[in-house]
Amino acid sequence: MSSKRTQSAPVHNNFNAQPRFHQKSPEIQAYGTVSHMLPLELEEPIRLEMTEQLNQLLADTMTLRDLYKKSHWQTSGPTFYQLHLLFDKHYGEQAELVDAIAERIQLLGGISIAMAPDVAETTKIERAPRGREEVPVQLSRLLDAHQIIIGEARILARLASKLEDDGTNDLVVSDVLRGNELQAWFLSEHLVEMPLVHAVTGSKSKSAA
Repeated sequence: MSSKRTQSAPVHNNFNAQPRFHQKSPEIQAYGTVSHMLPLELEEPIRLEMTEQLNQLLADTMTLRDLYKKSHWQTSGPTFYQLHLLFDKHYGEQAELVDAIAERIQLLGGISIAMAPDVAETTKIERAPRGREEVPVQLSRLLDAHQIIIGEARILARLASKLEDDGTNDLVVSDVLRGNELQAWFLSEHLVEMPLVHAVTGSKSKSAA
C-alpha cells in the first residue's frame, strides 16, 4: 500500500507575523485637493470649492463640539443639573454633525480636516480660556459660536444650490443649519431674566394708578 505524501502550503517570505512599527511614507493625497474622475456628475472645480467651504464649516463645528464638552464639565450654580445634561446632549448632536460634514468632504474626493492643531488654526470661533467661566458667559460664548456657524451654513447652502451640489445643500440646510438653529434657541431661553419662585404682580394696577 503506497503512502500518500501531503504537500504543505508554500511559505511566502514577503509576509511575516511580526508587526512592523514606526512606518512612514509620503502622503497619498495632499490636503486641499480632490480625487479625479469620480462618478458624481460634479466637476473638479466645484468639488474643490465645496470641500474648501465644508472644511471651514467642519473646523468651526469641531470647535463648537469641544466648547460644549468644556461647558458640560465646568458649568456650575443653581442650573447645574439642567445645563450639565443639555450641554452634553448638544455635544453629542454636534459630534454627529462633525462626522456628517467630514464624510461629505471625503465623498466629494477631498480631505477632511481632523487634528486639533489644524482645527485651531482654521476656526473662526474665539478661543475660550482654560479656566471656568460664569454660566451667562458660557451661554453667550456658545451662542456666538452658533451664530458664526449659522451664517456660514446659509452662505454655503446658497453656493451649493447655485453650483448644483444638491447633496451638500441638503446636508447643510437639513442637518447643520436646522440643528444649530434649534440648539441656539434652547440656549437663548436660558438667558431670559425671569423670577424663579414667584410671579411679578401688580404691574397693571401700578400703571393704571
